[in-house]
Amino acid sequence: MLPERLRSIFRKESGPVSPGTPSPVHSTSGARATLPPGSPNRRSGRKDAPQTRQSRGLEQFFFNIRDVVGLSVLDCAGANQENIDFLINLGHKVYSQDLVRNLDEAFGTDLNEQTNPSRIDYFLRQNFDYPPETLDGVLLWDALQFMSPPLLNATVERLWEVMRPKAYLLAFFTATERALEVPSHSFRIADSKTIVISERDIRPAGQVFNNRNLERLFGKFESVKFFLTRESLREVIVRR
Repeated sequence: MLPERLRSIFRKESGPVSPGTPSPVHSTSGARATLPPGSPNRRSGRKDAPQTRQSRGLEQFFFNIRDVVGLSVLDCAGANQENIDFLINLGHKVYSQDLVRNLDEAFGTDLNEQTNPSRIDYFLRQNFDYPPETLDGVLLWDALQFMSPPLLNATVERLWEVMRPKAYLLAFFTATERALEVPSHSFRIADSKTIVISERDIRPAGQVFNNRNLERLFGKFESVKFFLTRESLREVIVRR
């Protein structure tokens, strides 16, 4: 047995160990590492931190409806209170749909179900049941990229019907061509030029998207304009 004097020295040198002390392999800086889409940790539920950034597409959308009040705007980001408040404060009437969630409710997660004509008709009635030429603006965000070609074409055709002439539509698509899976995001409007993007999950892409096939997709519309972002998102502003 050690003498009492030596035991006292050992206690002073080692010091107390507090519960929860970080392991040396963990960073204590508070920074969060991010991984590219499709990595194992992302697939297991790990998500990037929300990003606040400028959006040329959003800026163009609001620039084109500036100095006008009383417009009817459909926001497909869900019942997002920040978006609703922002649009109402501009003097507009707001309709809200969570188009990505409604895709799952109508079709499940199987893209093959999106080819069923009766299910497509149900989805269109649930989400775009407006009289012709009702909407002055549509914020679609990234929902279209998770639709199979039959559903995608039917949705764009219905949007053309319910939008007024000269109305504007904003949609986001992945700029990574031939990606089989891409992140789905939620979008909050910070101001007329700024959005906050948060990742929701990783989802199958409905088809390949590039400038050429997007121009064909919106061929019935008057104009299509593209903006490429550093998040590999292609922002598309479309005029009816």
